[in-house]
Amino acid sequence: MAASTDNADGSMSGSVSTDSSHGLTPFQYSTIMEHLIGEKRQIKELNPTVMGGLPTPHKTDEQKMIERGMESCAFKAVLACVGGFVLGGAFGVFTAGIDMNVGFDPKDPLKTPTAREVLRDMGQRGMSYAKNFAIVGAMFSCTECLIESHRGKSDWKNAVYSGCVTGGAIGLRAGLKAGVLGCGGFAAFSAAIEYYLR
Repeated sequence: MAASTDNADGSMSGSVSTDSSHGLTPFQYSTIMEHLIGEKRQIKELNPTVMGGLPTPHKTDEQKMIERGMESCAFKAVLACVGGFVLGGAFGVFTAGIDMNVGFDPKDPLKTPTAREVLRDMGQRGMSYAKNFAIVGAMFSCTECLIESHRGKSDWKNAVYSGCVTGGAIGLRAGLKAGVLGCGGFAAFSAAIEYYLR
């Protein structure tokens, strides 16, 4: 485009050259741009039926209520608690199955344990693991949901903060140092899991 220059009499000469291929003057060009991306642009509702997609049916009040319930922090905490209980129980039974000392009486180490004693010890260990996993799962899920609701964002930081709170709360039972280590350990583990999943 050629720049405009002033003559001695103040008139404009050498007006802005137009695009020869389209033949648009600067005024026409700016008018079109105003309608395309400027303030005169019309906002159109993106309706899937107009765009060729499948229409989305309107949700009933019952469906909305169920969705709100499933997205609540209480439901997520209960779900994580049940999942942690099942996973912890399975993990506890598995570790008891590969432990060579299951069922042995420390008072009489030479006595061979019966099948009932072995199964009882496996059940006790599975129940212990299940309770611990359920508590950790419920704490982590509930704190993550509360932090996400407070921050208004769904990103990896929520899991890190939640891991720190959960690990710190569990570690504080053994002292301040254990709480700090638990916070850092759980936060690092949560960050690694989030990095892997995302």
